[in-house]
Amino acid sequence: MLNPTSRSENLPGISRRMLLKTGALAALLPWGVGAAWAADSPAPNAIPPAEALKRIMQGNARYVAGNRVSHDFQAGRAARTQGQHPIASILSCADSRVAPELVFDQGQGDLFVARVAGNVLTPTVLASLEYGTQFLGVPLILVLGHTGCGAVDAAIKVVQDEAVLPGHLPALAERIRPAVEVAEKAPSGDLLANACAENVRHQVGLLKEASPIVSKFYAEKKIDIVGALYNLPTGEVTPV
Repeated sequence: MLNPTSRSENLPGISRRMLLKTGALAALLPWGVGAAWAADSPAPNAIPPAEALKRIMQGNARYVAGNRVSHDFQAGRAARTQGQHPIASILSCADSRVAPELVFDQGQGDLFVARVAGNVLTPTVLASLEYGTQFLGVPLILVLGHTGCGAVDAAIKVVQDEAVLPGHLPALAERIRPAVEVAEKAPSGDLLANACAENVRHQVGLLKEASPIVSKFYAEKKIDIVGALYNLPTGEVTPV
């Protein structure tokens, strides 16, 4: 379970006062907190998690049917400089064939996307999702895996054949290993397909326990965390 420390004594050179100042200034950072939105008006993304999920799944249905909305990316560009109000955070694989804004037929500013090979949860990815939850008010986190994932396939080779991967790839494979080991015990089905689905479930489980921010918001039912698989041949997203 990922559990980044929040204790100042574990951060050399950073005093408690500095941390308090940093927290107080966080809402002023130009990373799109959206402070310009009227304080007495609900943000555009102040919707139930179920509504957010419904919207993006409707977008995927349009994508699959070839009826995508024609998005005018010039319209509203100036307004978007004042803040962002995404309706969903997507933890997606870095695979070039999986582009969440296209897959869910959403416009600029609608999705807060973190992409990494194997759609795995790392400390920096978790930090991004925490930011979306804490400061942007995103009501939904969706882990998006896909069929035929190369990162999952590599992890299978490490587990079954003791394959030696170059560079930093072994660390990536280790984050997928638990899913492969569960998938190996499945009574039926293709191992890669099962492992891709199981990896999504595993990352969703990690997120639900990821303290201090995401797990708290999830326990208080302020957000939902779900998983899904993107089918490369059909373009369809299905819950996992």
